Amino acid sequence: MFLWLNNQLLKMEWLSNLVEKLVEQVFGLSMSDRLGGSVHFFIYDVIKIFILLSTLIFIISYIQSFFPPERTRKILGRFNGISANILGALFGTITPFCSCSSIPLFIGFTSAGLPIGVTFSFLISSPLVDLASVILLASIFNWKIAIAYVIVGLILAIVGGTVISKAKLEEYVEPFVYGTVVGEVDGQQLTTADRLNFAKDQVADIVKRVWLYIFIGVGIGAAIHNWIPESIISAVLGQDKWYSVLVATLIGIPMYADIFGTLPIAEALVLKGVGLGTALSFMMGVTALSLPSLIMLKKVVKARLLAVFFGVVTLGIITIGYVFNAIGYLFM
Repeated sequence: MFLWLNNQLLKMEWLSNLVEKLVEQVFGLSMSDRLGGSVHFFIYDVIKIFILLSTLIFIISYIQSFFPPERTRKILGRFNGISANILGALFGTITPFCSCSSIPLFIGFTSAGLPIGVTFSFLISSPLVDLASVILLASIFNWKIAIAYVIVGLILAIVGGTVISKAKLEEYVEPFVYGTVVGEVDGQQLTTADRLNFAKDQVADIVKRVWLYIFIGVGIGAAIHNWIPESIISAVLGQDKWYSVLVATLIGIPMYADIFGTLPIAEALVLKGVGLGTALSFMMGVTALSLPSLIMLKKVVKARLLAVFFGVVTLGIITIGYVFNAIGYLFM
């Protein structure tokens, strides 16, 4: 029963079959041809991602309405040390934001007096590991990979925040951040209708922000899957290449996209024989270390703190990539 529900609700095999009929009977294309396969990959993945994304963001945002930023700050403020970093990373998982969208919350948390190690745990976790991405990972790969991704993502956020905390780098946060006035809104006063409207607005806002990246990501995935020869991909990112994880991570940094746009690319890479760790490193590089988010972060922290953040996260992503490449067979 679980397998049937997983295949029909998450992998949406029913949708794949419908799109296959559309491609063959309406468009007159063969699924065995590259063009037909590309059209099927594109239509199926776009529809599936938007259905899952809209449903999951609605549910997550409704839950999130019970934890507005000021309430989250109060909860996090009760903890210290490693427990505070763990909680900061966990709170990041219920905020479906990209790396750039997480920075205003980072400013709010820091200005409210939370330790920067905790806020950086949140900043790393928020774009990297959210509940929607977990479900999408399970729909594209499987639950073992999705759960393993969550675990290593949280570990990276906790370790990154802890290292920054131990380094005592508070003086390298721009002074204006500490002076930012943070407004207070009582989330407990929201009615059910308010929460539903908030959830709907979040869905509309996030879909508006990510739809282009989803189309681009799925388009690239379709091209990789059906048009780029496996020999070319293997020559650059093959599992036998020791540098594949490094290359994938560095390729991801200049890009800017949510995890929803990078998942189809990772899917196509794995189908072409690229190591699971290499594909995940690419995803993590795009979502956690995108160049636009680093530029925005440079506005609120000084060069030394930014360098430590970049170095810790990059080293963590590369390590995760090599570990997954070594033991990836356990998850497939």
